[in-house]
Amino acid sequence: MKTYKLKNDTKIFEYGHPIETGAVVEAKIKTKLEEDLYIRFEEGHAKISLKLLPEDVVFGLGGNLGGINKRGRLYESYCTDEPLHIEDRAKLYAAHNFFIISGEEARGYFIDFPSRIKYDVGYYDKNYLNIEICGQDFYIYIIEGKDAEEVSRKFLEIIGRSYIPPKWAFGYFQSRWGYKDKDEVRKVYENFRENDIPLEGIFLDLDYMEDFKDFTISDEKFSGFKEFVEDLKRDGLYLVPIIDAGVKVEKGYHIYEEGIAGDHFCKDEEGKPYEGVVWPGKVHFPDFMKEETQLWFGSKYKILTDCGIEGFWNDMNEPAIFYEPKALDAAIQYAQEQKGKDLDVFSYFELKDNFTNLANKDSYYKNFYHEIDGKRFSNDEVHNLYGYYMTKSANLGLTRLLKDKRFLLISRASSIGMHRYGGIWTGDNSSWWSHLEQNIKMLPSLNMCGFFYIGADTGGFGGNCNGELLTRWLQLSIFTPLLRNHSAIGCNNQEPYVFTEEVLENTRNLIKARYSLIPYIYSEYMKAVNNYTLMFKPLSFEFQGTLAEEAEDQILLGDQLMLAPVYDSNRRGRYVYFPEEMLEVSFLEEDMTTTIRKKGIYYIEYGLEDLKFFLRKNSILPYVKPSKNVKELDLKNIEILAYVDDEAIYELYDDDGKSYDSSYSTNINIVKKTEDYDVKVDNDNPSIENINIKIIDSKNNIKHKEILIRGE
Repeated sequence: MKTYKLKNDTKIFEYGHPIETGAVVEAKIKTKLEEDLYIRFEEGHAKISLKLLPEDVVFGLGGNLGGINKRGRLYESYCTDEPLHIEDRAKLYAAHNFFIISGEEARGYFIDFPSRIKYDVGYYDKNYLNIEICGQDFYIYIIEGKDAEEVSRKFLEIIGRSYIPPKWAFGYFQSRWGYKDKDEVRKVYENFRENDIPLEGIFLDLDYMEDFKDFTISDEKFSGFKEFVEDLKRDGLYLVPIIDAGVKVEKGYHIYEEGIAGDHFCKDEEGKPYEGVVWPGKVHFPDFMKEETQLWFGSKYKILTDCGIEGFWNDMNEPAIFYEPKALDAAIQYAQEQKGKDLDVFSYFELKDNFTNLANKDSYYKNFYHEIDGKRFSNDEVHNLYGYYMTKSANLGLTRLLKDKRFLLISRASSIGMHRYGGIWTGDNSSWWSHLEQNIKMLPSLNMCGFFYIGADTGGFGGNCNGELLTRWLQLSIFTPLLRNHSAIGCNNQEPYVFTEEVLENTRNLIKARYSLIPYIYSEYMKAVNNYTLMFKPLSFEFQGTLAEEAEDQILLGDQLMLAPVYDSNRRGRYVYFPEEMLEVSFLEEDMTTTIRKKGIYYIEYGLEDLKFFLRKNSILPYVKPSKNVKELDLKNIEILAYVDDEAIYELYDDDGKSYDSSYSTNINIVKKTEDYDVKVDNDNPSIENINIKIIDSKNNIKHKEILIRGE
């Protein structure tokens, strides 16, 4: 074992010969550490047991099921295409191996290992967190701090600053697998405009491709694609196409031919390009572990950027494999052998399982290989890096192709380190109320693991969403950096205008509210990224006591807001725990009604026609008038809602939203005097001309102020 430290006193323990994953950006300083982690090495695996005290909370593990407190569940880090997120699932699309044990003291652990890790977080024995690392070559980072929030900040510092999207990426996006041609896409765009619903862009699923082939455009369904893209962009609308991991095996297909010629594909045991099957049929998988392959694949995005595309979503990059040809042949052969037999229950189950369990079998990932620094590793050994390095490849390519212009980039699969290259959505969820609840709880956990540009498929990807569920989901998603309504082919459409007039009106107003709040959401995103703080926090990061720990369906956004969405059907409101006095804000009601809520538990009425949040004392919330897209936002006139008992200070961060080297700050300071308020504004944002301030005190008295920055 070798030991190191980082500048912030993070301890590092090196076992065996770890693969350098690139998760941590800080340089290691060799030192001698006396601490013993009591790791047991057995049959190629390593096992760790950590004591859990009754009061300990376990935070982290990123994109997983369960609560904010991860105790009482089994988890597995092994990126998996798992569309059915039911209660007993242990693994999803992400491998985020950072967690914090917080009780009398706070300690963070990051296991830097690119393959399978299993966690028993007090499931079989509530007094222990048991970890099984399926290998013996890894780093363990240990981070100490006065509390969980300090530990999370230190971790964010060592893994590096998060990806920064363009400002237009904070708008509202509509998506569906099944927009079959450009006429249907244009019709969606026209329906949004005709119904006065703001819209920033439309995500294009597989439908735009020729026979599901990467970096192709169907001449039949999307002819004149470049002109189509530019026509929509003139009205501020962006198209965001999908790119999958698998490259179709087809002679004459330029990506396939280049991949073969450049030796860019993963190999099988015999050294030939490995074949799996995904959407287009037989595919090869680019070996993203090789730098030359990253550069090659990243350069292929030029085919679409030359058409004016500035955003992409990378999918199926766990990588998902529908089946291996040999596995399908074996299943068919077994089925033929059973023909005419009197099958008992177990024989029938075997017959059925041979087909239903074909996809994403663990054995597939041991059958193909990557090259890392001249050495060969099975995909199983580095499995969790695949989505990460595909997204890094895209980032490298787009950075070169778009020069200094920021781009939208999200991925389905991820591991820690990928956060520097793109954002994520939380995968193929369903139109279930339980998945709306899960969305709330996943946000802080993802932030702790470095991912800030995040969001779920609002309304649910699979299944059928009704108007109530879409409205309630929007009441949460209005606050997430990525706001995308996405649904699957074969399911009911869930664009806001396909429902009743009442649903249309409510969802339209919510999406408009999103655009009003973009200055605040963008400011909080950028400050969290730049300062290595969390954008979404559990209540217990700020407040003490059992109620704060257990209120996992309420979260903090920045230092100003508490969110408490309704996530059950047929509800007119919900009970909300107030750990301190707050201002209840009904943002969509006429004149934005407000109510003072003292510390305690209250039933809060929350209708489908409203957007509610809770402003903390001595806090300031900036917003603007809504617009049809980010380009049309009026940033000259800033509105301020302030809840001030003595003094409130807020820094409104902004930049040009396009480049990497511009930033502006507007610092607002409101001090309560005996009968009035002093307001000071220190501004270097050239866009702002006027600030209108609505100040509310702890007795719900209202005072208006207007600050003229420029002009007459």
